[in-house]
Amino acid sequence: MTLVSSANALPEANTPSPRPPRPGARLHAVLFHVTGVLVAALFLAPIVVVVLASLRPLSQAGAPLPPWPTTGLAFDSYGRLQSFGTGLLHYAGNSLFVALGTTVLTVLVSVLAGYGFSRFRFPLKSLAFVLILSTIMIPFQSILTPLFLILAKLGLQNTLTGLVLLYTTLQLPFSVFMMRNAFDAVPKEIEEAARIDGVKGLRMLVYVMGPLVLPGIVSVGLFAFLNAWNEFLAALVLLTDQEKYTLPVLMTAVRSGRYGAVDWGAVQAGVTVMMIPCLLLFLALQRFYIRGLTAGAVK
Repeated sequence: MTLVSSANALPEANTPSPRPPRPGARLHAVLFHVTGVLVAALFLAPIVVVVLASLRPLSQAGAPLPPWPTTGLAFDSYGRLQSFGTGLLHYAGNSLFVALGTTVLTVLVSVLAGYGFSRFRFPLKSLAFVLILSTIMIPFQSILTPLFLILAKLGLQNTLTGLVLLYTTLQLPFSVFMMRNAFDAVPKEIEEAARIDGVKGLRMLVYVMGPLVLPGIVSVGLFAFLNAWNEFLAALVLLTDQEKYTLPVLMTAVRSGRYGAVDWGAVQAGVTVMMIPCLLLFLALQRFYIRGLTAGAVK
C-alpha cells in the first residue's frame, strides 16, 4: 500500500512548479501597451482631424483652429461637394470603376504570370523575369508623355478604360514578383499529388493552387485597388472631360475654387469620402494582407 501511494505521489512531486514572474515583466508589459496606444493615437490623429474638419459649418471651414466644430456638427461641406459638377456619386463611380478594373486585370495577369514563372520552364525565363522587374526602376513621370501618345494613338486617351490599362501596366511588375514568390512557397509535392488524382491545367491553378496562395492574391489586389483609387497624376494628364474625373482630380478642381478661394470644408469632406473605402477594405482583408506580405514579398 505504501508503494502504491509512493508511485501515485511521484508524478505530483516531479510536476514543475510555475515560474515566478520575472522582475520588471509587468512594467515591460505596461510600457509596451502604452507605447502601442500612443503610436496608434499618432496615426489616428490626422484622420480624426480631417473628419471633424469636414463637419464644421461654412463659417468655420477655413479656420485653422480648432479642427473640431464649435457650434455643432454640420454636413454643409458634403452638400457643396455633391453639388460640384455632376455630383460626388458620379465621380466616386468613376474612381470605383477604375480601381476595380485595375484590381481584376492585375490579379488575373499576375496570377497567370507568377504561376508560369514559378512552375514552368521556357527559354530566357530568367531574363524575362529580370526585365519585368527592371521596369520598377523607371520613374512613372518620365514615361508619362510616351504613354499619353500611345493611348492617344489607340483612341483610349480621355477614357476610363485607358486609365485602367495604364494603372494595370504600372502595377504588374511588383504584382508578378509577389505572385511568383507566393507560388514558389507552395511545395511541388501538392501539385504532384493532385496530378495523380487527375487534376491538371486550369483546374490545378484554380482549385488546388488558388486557395494556397490566397493571401498573396489578396495582397496584390489590395495594392492595386489602393494605388488606382488614390492615383492623381496620370488621371490629371489623361482625363480632359470633367465628367470622367476621378476623385483625386475632383479634389484639385474643388480646391481651385472660384476667384482663387479654397473651400477647405469641401476638400476635407472629399478626403473623408476617399478614405472610407480604403479603411474598410484594409480592415476586412488585413489578415490576408499581412500573411501575403510575410509569405510572398519578403520570401
